[in-house]
Amino acid sequence: MNKNRTLKRLLDILLSLAVIIFVLSWLLPLLVIIIKMESAGPGIFKQERSGRNNKPFWCYKFRSMRVNNSNAQAIKGDFRTTRMGAFMRRTSIDELPQFFNVLFGEMSIVGPRPHMLKHTEEYSLTVDQYMDRHFLRPGITGWAQVNGYRGEIRDHEQIIRRTEYDIWYIENWTITGDIRIIINTIVSVVKGDENAY
Repeated sequence: MNKNRTLKRLLDILLSLAVIIFVLSWLLPLLVIIIKMESAGPGIFKQERSGRNNKPFWCYKFRSMRVNNSNAQAIKGDFRTTRMGAFMRRTSIDELPQFFNVLFGEMSIVGPRPHMLKHTEEYSLTVDQYMDRHFLRPGITGWAQVNGYRGEIRDHEQIIRRTEYDIWYIENWTITGDIRIIINTIVSVVKGDENAY
């Protein structure tokens, strides 16, 4: 088990460093300027999410919405989303700053997606095995996401199904499985995902 964790962490460090050095080194300042030109506020958005062992951490994203006081999930056609934000969300570019979370050891590239603290509290009371998702570091992408469960959670059945996929991933993890999930995520981003908004 320790060998597997070391291998997974090594993959996370190597890939996150590659993205930060070769992509974010030039893309981050460029997008921050564009985001701030379109609407007032910071270029990077941070929000507390539930991490490994349910420890809260600051999850980073490119800001895709106008600054507001709402903690509600984004919905299709959300009036808070900027034009640049809609593009970033559709292409998943808004998630790229999370590679810093991966490098810092707060996230993994592949794992259960981290939820807002209030959602973790809510789902822990209503979804069987929900808290088992927190045995691993949360991921930028995951087994649930490549199987169509990403974006807005519209009903209770969706969070149940996501949790089932997350538990399956935890119980059946392999390094080759992580690589397949990463490849499938890239293909989904290139093709477009109807749940990305």
